[in-house]
Amino acid sequence: MTEPVQQESEDPREKVKSFPTAPGVYLMKDALARVIYVGKAVNLRSRASSYFGAQAAVDRRTADLVTEIADLDCIETDSEVDAVLLEARLIKDIQPKFNQELKDDKTFPYLQITTNEDFPRIEFTRTPASKGVKLYGPFTSAGQLRGTIAVLQKIFKFRTCSLDIDEGDEKWRWFRPCLLASINQCTAPCNLRITQEDYKDDIRRLRMFLDGKKARLLKELHREMQAASKELKFEKAARIRDELKALESLNLRGNLDEHVQPEVFYIDPKKGLKGLKQIFALDEQPRVIEGVDIAHLQGQETVASLVQFIDGLPFKHGYKRYKIRTVHGVDDFASMREVVSRRFRRLQAEGDAFPDILLIDGGKGQLNAVMEAFRAIDIEPPFVLSLAKRDEEVFLPGQSESKRISRHSFALRLLQYVRDEAHRFAQSYHHTLRRKSTFDE
Repeated sequence: MTEPVQQESEDPREKVKSFPTAPGVYLMKDALARVIYVGKAVNLRSRASSYFGAQAAVDRRTADLVTEIADLDCIETDSEVDAVLLEARLIKDIQPKFNQELKDDKTFPYLQITTNEDFPRIEFTRTPASKGVKLYGPFTSAGQLRGTIAVLQKIFKFRTCSLDIDEGDEKWRWFRPCLLASINQCTAPCNLRITQEDYKDDIRRLRMFLDGKKARLLKELHREMQAASKELKFEKAARIRDELKALESLNLRGNLDEHVQPEVFYIDPKKGLKGLKQIFALDEQPRVIEGVDIAHLQGQETVASLVQFIDGLPFKHGYKRYKIRTVHGVDDFASMREVVSRRFRRLQAEGDAFPDILLIDGGKGQLNAVMEAFRAIDIEPPFVLSLAKRDEEVFLPGQSESKRISRHSFALRLLQYVRDEAHRFAQSYHHTLRRKSTFDE
């Protein structure tokens, strides 16, 4: 970042012609040299010049501003990301008149970092919290703030989900991270793949960058990389090297809107369980969910899986494998009846608690087969439902029509997670059988 361009007082229409074509921030001033508006641009000369065209003079949002512009300056930045962040800092510090008036009665968005969690999260918000957070903003463009967050996440690999992660809770070791972990844009604290200390160090570096201390941050990273290399901590040195490269490449031109991530549907266990209670009018919020799936191996052997989730998270010690004994050929309904009968007869015989929800992979036919199994063994079933893959329809016993749940609801995402995990576990039998491993039952 450079200092503001200082020039002799002249007509702003002429002055703007000498502005660089680089990204940066421009400052509009009135006759008293007060900053009345701060804006950002990918191309400073082009953007600032647009205020002196015929259209700006009659546009409702800029007409009053244009008449008060007596002078202007600019600050060039290394990248559009730097420009977005600098604009937000200047608006917060200066509070220019027209930045407040040109917001169309909408609340400006903020970048919010939680400070009271083991693994702080970064959030886009228009309603910032009053405590327990560090705020950056306000920002003038929601789209560019989202793009900035996406770009910074590729560098600092922070989490943006709403999970309440406790480093001391071992259940998170069973949690399946979202897509961002797979594409190396999040260090997956939800699966405890990074220590609290290392994660908070990443957040500290992010805050240095947001505070405009990029040059100091780069020097610090160079020192840390060299120290890690000398200590033979090559993995750490490589991670810092990649962070350095990503920061230094920010000066490449680009449209921030192109960086916005496609939505990643992470599973929030707490909200998912709460949603299931509300949607199905359950007396209590469910804690234990079991999912069952059938798999055919090489068109011959049929096997089944049973997965167990506790408090919305996979509990792998509760997973079961079944090799179908009484069914010959491909018959999913009969196979499902066998698995359910074996599972619940054993639970009853050993005096163990039933799950709060039993989820069946399939449609109405699979669900009916399961209910027939409960009647045949004279056992009162838990709450049972099935989830069909094609349209993600939910079927309930005794109801002819499926129940549609919003594709964006946390409740459906949790059911999908259980269903998909049961399917994955069932398919893994192919390798298990080839290794001639034993089954649990």
